[in-house]
Amino acid sequence: MNRDLIPPLAVSIRQEDPGRPDIVRMLRDGEAHSAALYPAESNHHLPLEDLRKPNVRFLVARDAEGRAVATGALVLCGDWAEIKRMWVEDHARGRGVSRRILETLIDEARRAGIGVLRLETGVVSHAALALYERTGFVRRGPFAGYAEDPLSVFMERIW
Repeated sequence: MNRDLIPPLAVSIRQEDPGRPDIVRMLRDGEAHSAALYPAESNHHLPLEDLRKPNVRFLVARDAEGRAVATGALVLCGDWAEIKRMWVEDHARGRGVSRRILETLIDEARRAGIGVLRLETGVVSHAALALYERTGFVRRGPFAGYAEDPLSVFMERIW
């Protein structure tokens, strides 16, 4: 299928509780996808209880029918923040949803006075890597508690 012919998907994006049943299902789908690509020690998903912490902005994109189609989280860490839990449902991929979630997370970081965003993703997550590079992220070494991992790509965006 040529994704260039698929029209953008209209979504609304807002903060939500990650414990909603439809969101929990999406988070599990993302974890299963990662587990199929990488060994457990190379997966760094924040658990549900951490996504509910006060320093986390957890966003959900919903389509016109109210179905959750994507998630993303911003974890505030002092003068920098980390992007976590970016996930788009299969049927919504290639329709601009991940870029909209990422742009909303970047805007949220700016509103919080953050000028540095960091993230970790996997080496075979080609669509994610391309999105991050298109939006100004550059590769860097491990940060915070991450260790060097040949299956991880660490990135940063500064403004």
